[in-house]
Amino acid sequence: MKASPIAPSRIGAAFARARDERRTALVPFLTAGYPTLRQSEELILATIRGGADIVEIGVPFSDPLADGATVQRTSQVALANGVRLADCLELVFRLRAAGVTTPFVFMGYYNPILQYGIETFASDAAAAGLDGAIVPDLPAEESDDLLAAFRRHGRDLIFLLAPTSTEARIEDVAERATGFVYCVSLTGVTGGRRVLPDLSTYLHRVRSRINLPIAIGFGISTPEHVRQVGDVAEGAVIGSALIDAIDESPPDEQPATAEAFLRHLATGADRPQA
Repeated sequence: MKASPIAPSRIGAAFARARDERRTALVPFLTAGYPTLRQSEELILATIRGGADIVEIGVPFSDPLADGATVQRTSQVALANGVRLADCLELVFRLRAAGVTTPFVFMGYYNPILQYGIETFASDAAAAGLDGAIVPDLPAEESDDLLAAFRRHGRDLIFLLAPTSTEARIEDVAERATGFVYCVSLTGVTGGRRVLPDLSTYLHRVRSRINLPIAIGFGISTPEHVRQVGDVAEGAVIGSALIDAIDESPPDEQPATAEAFLRHLATGADRPQA
């Protein structure tokens, strides 16, 4: 795999652009290889046309502990299609070769990275044009090996925090995180919800220690949710609701559905002028 141009600042630039435009950054999640690898590539491009600022790409895994039923199902389908970590990197490489500059972040579990090789993964991620990774089963205090490899190759390692995170865990993330911090909106797994909890106290705890942009995920499914997230954070991550909308469409209409869904959510992203 030949190296594509490396731009370690793409994530920061995306948040800065959204801030300058007074809106909440949109971060859609799609699983690589669902419904097929080629279709997932088309869906990623559709979300970018719909206004995605950063795209979170799920790496299929057999035991995705942080994911609800919708994302688990997409992971099972992708694995049955034979999609592995190397295929996900190749997907990013193809998109970069086609001229796509939107930041890409993997959401994947640690075991495939260990099997691939930490240093090799960091090197290949940089060569492919991947901007960063979220590893939900890797606590910050146990991340030194992957973090060091990512720093050598100019990639961002993005950590999760939850409403139950201790002050010590928040401090550990503050010391290590780059790019942005992913704050889950509630305890539990991914999946659309009708109502989001009050996030202000939780986000105040995080914000008092961390200067990076914050993206909120788990349960976001409507423009009102995006608007609510924008009151306390810089980005909104949308996964299960997007996938459910795609699944309700015929295969030939799914890219158009993904694009329209992002545009619909964007109506909640604009922030009022100060």
